[in-house]
Amino acid sequence: MDFPVIQRIGTAIRTQRVAREYGIDALTRVLDDYLPAAQISEVRRAHEFGARMHAGQNRSSGEPYIYHPLAVARILAEMRLDSTTICAAILHDVIEDTPVDKEEIARLFGRDVSELVDGVSKFQKVEGMSRAERQAESVRKLLLAMAQDLRVILVKLADRLHNVRTLDGVEPAKRRRVARETLEIYAPIAQRLGINTLRMELEDLSFHNLYPNRYEVFRKAVNDRLGNTKGLIKEIEHKLERSLREEGIGASVVGRQKNLYGIYEKMQRKRLRFLDVMDLLGFRILVSKVDDCYRALGVVHHVYRPISSLFNDFIANPKVNGYQSVHTTCIGPQGRKIEVQIRTRDMHHIAENGIAAHWQYKLEGKGQISRNDQGAPQVRAREWLSNLFETQSGAAPLDFIENVKVDLFPDEVYVFTPKGHIRQLPRGATTVDFAYSVHSELGDHCVAARIDQQLEPLNTPLKNGQTVEIITARHARPNAAWLNYVKTAKARTHIRNFLKNQREDEAIRLGRRLLEIALRELNVPLTVLKEESTEAVLKAFGLQDIEELYISIGTGSRLAPLVARHFLPDPNQTTIPGESVPLAVEGTEGLVIDYAKCCRPIPGDEICGYVSVGRGIVVHRLDCKHVQTRKGASQERVPLIWAPSVQGDFLVELKLKAENRRGLLANVAGEISNAGASIENVQMPERNSSETALEMRFVITVRDRVHLARVLRRLRRVEPVQRVTRT
Repeated sequence: MDFPVIQRIGTAIRTQRVAREYGIDALTRVLDDYLPAAQISEVRRAHEFGARMHAGQNRSSGEPYIYHPLAVARILAEMRLDSTTICAAILHDVIEDTPVDKEEIARLFGRDVSELVDGVSKFQKVEGMSRAERQAESVRKLLLAMAQDLRVILVKLADRLHNVRTLDGVEPAKRRRVARETLEIYAPIAQRLGINTLRMELEDLSFHNLYPNRYEVFRKAVNDRLGNTKGLIKEIEHKLERSLREEGIGASVVGRQKNLYGIYEKMQRKRLRFLDVMDLLGFRILVSKVDDCYRALGVVHHVYRPISSLFNDFIANPKVNGYQSVHTTCIGPQGRKIEVQIRTRDMHHIAENGIAAHWQYKLEGKGQISRNDQGAPQVRAREWLSNLFETQSGAAPLDFIENVKVDLFPDEVYVFTPKGHIRQLPRGATTVDFAYSVHSELGDHCVAARIDQQLEPLNTPLKNGQTVEIITARHARPNAAWLNYVKTAKARTHIRNFLKNQREDEAIRLGRRLLEIALRELNVPLTVLKEESTEAVLKAFGLQDIEELYISIGTGSRLAPLVARHFLPDPNQTTIPGESVPLAVEGTEGLVIDYAKCCRPIPGDEICGYVSVGRGIVVHRLDCKHVQTRKGASQERVPLIWAPSVQGDFLVELKLKAENRRGLLANVAGEISNAGASIENVQMPERNSSETALEMRFVITVRDRVHLARVLRRLRRVEPVQRVTRT
C-alpha cells in the first residue's frame, strides 16, 4: 500500500477520534449540564459559521481545522464558562485565518463575542518587525483586551493548552519555541490569575516538549524514588481523616504526587540536587470554615511532626492572585517529607479556577460577588493590569515583554512601612523596589534605608516582617547600577525611563554641537538652525522637530556631515572649503560619549572619534590600530580634542613585568593607591612554577597623562619591577 494512502487512512482515524471527543455533539453534552437550550443553540450557530469559514483548512496533524476551536471551547465548557465565551472560543481564529472581520462577527453574534475574538487575535505583521517584537506586541494587545474583559485571557489560555497538547506533529524548532513561550508567559499568567488547573498542565506539557530528555529522566527518577506510593498515600489520607473526624472536623483529604515541572523549577530556583528535594508528596485538606483550617492544622501537627521553618499562612496573607491556604510540611511515614495544604472549599474553588470562578458563580444564580470571596481574583487581576499599563505606557515592545515577565514571578515578601502599612513585593526585592512601590518620587530620590532601625544600602534584599524606612536626598537621582538588583517591573521601568530621558538630553546637546561643527566646515551660517529654516530638512528625514534631529545625530543614527549638506543652498553641492573645527570632549557627556576599550584614551592623548549607531561617538587614540585600519571611513570620523576643563576619571591599561616575590601585588597596589589612582581590574596569567618573571595587567583610573606619568614613575621605583608599559 502506498505511503500517501496510509497517511490518509491515519488522518481519517485521527479525525474520527477527535470528532468523538471534541465534536459539536460532545461539546453540547457538556453544555447541557449548566446552560439553557437557547444559549446552546447559539453555540451551535457559532459552530456552523466557524466550520464554513475554516472549510478546507487543516491542522498539521491532518484533521479539519475546526476541531481545534471546538477543543478550546470544550476546555472552557469543562470550566463552566458562559455561552458568550464558548462562542468566542469557537470563532477565535476566524479574524486571523479567514476573510471575516470584527464587524461581521459583531453583526452576527454581538459586540461581546467580537471583542473577545479580536482580543485573542495576534498582532498583525508590520514590515521590519522581528518575531520577538511581534510576539511582544501580541501579548500587549492581549493584555489590553484582557483589561476590558478578563474572559479574553481564558480563551487564550485554553487555546494555548490545546496547542501544547497537540505539539507532536509540529517541527522540533517550533515545538520548542511554543513550549518556551508558554513557560515564560502563559503559564505564569495562569498562575497570576489563580487558574491552577490550567497552569499545571501547561507547565508539564511545555516541560515535556522543551526538554524531552530531562522530562524523561525526572519522570523515571520520581517513579523510582517514590515506588508504589498509592498504598502510602491512602494510609496518610485515612489517618488524617480519622484524626480530624475524632476532633469533630468534617474534612476531605486528597493526596497526590507533585507535578514534575514544579519539582524541576524548585531545584532550579533553590539550586538543589534531586535527592535534596524531599516533599514529593502533597496532601490537601478541605474544610467548611476558616476556623476549621487552624483547628485542622493543630490536628496535623499532632499526628505528624512539623518542620517549623516550612510553614506559610496564606489565609492571613493571601498571594497576589487571591490564593488562600495554610501550608505546612511534616515528617510522614518512612521519614518522608509531606506537604499539607489546608483551606476551605470556597478557597479551593478559587485556587483551582481563579478568575474563572466569577462566571461559574454567576451561572449558579448567586448574584453579585463580594470583594472578599469569589470576586477577589477578578478585582486583583484588574488592579494588576491597571498598574501594569500605568507603569509600561510608552515602553518599547521588547522592554514591555521583559517587564511583564518580571511581574509574573512574584514569590511574595511582606514588609511594613514606618506607619505599619503592609507592602507586598516579589521575593528578592530590595529597598529600591520598596521605595518605588510607595511612590515614584520616593524611588527617584532614595539614597539609603533603615531596615528595623538599622541603616542599610539600597541593594539590601528584604525579608518578611521587616519595617523599612527610606532615606532620600534632594539631589539624588536613579542610577543605572540599580537595574542589576531591582526585581519589580515598576522600579525597572521608572529607572529606564529616567536614563532614557537623561540620554536624550545629553544626545540633544552633543547632536547640536556636532551639527554646528559640520555646518561651519561647509561655511553655512548657524542661523539656518532657526525653526523656519529647518522645516524642509525635518520633512526630508521624517522628523517632528529639531530636537529629534539632534538626538539622531547625538546617538549616531545619522552622521552630522551628511545632515549638514541638507542645509546647503544648493543640495547638489557636495563640498565647500571651510575650516575644520574639532569637537571638544569635556569628559562629562556620560551616555553619548564612549571610550574605546582597545586603546583607552585619556586627556592629553591625541584623539579622534567614530560615530556608532546607538553608542554615539566612540573615542579612540590617533595611534590606535583600529583607527589606522579605518582611515577610509572619513564620513564616520569626527575630529576631537580634549576640552581645557576636562573632568572625570579615565581607565587606562598597564602591563607590568616583575620578578616574582612575596608581597609583590600588595606593593604594586600600594604604589598605585599612593599615586592617587584606583585599581579597577587585575589579571595574572598562568605560569610555570619554574618561571621567575611574572607578568600582570592592571586597569586603573587616572585623570590625564600627567597623572599617568606619576603612577608609572612610582611603579618603576618598586625594586622587583622590570618593566611597566601602557597598552
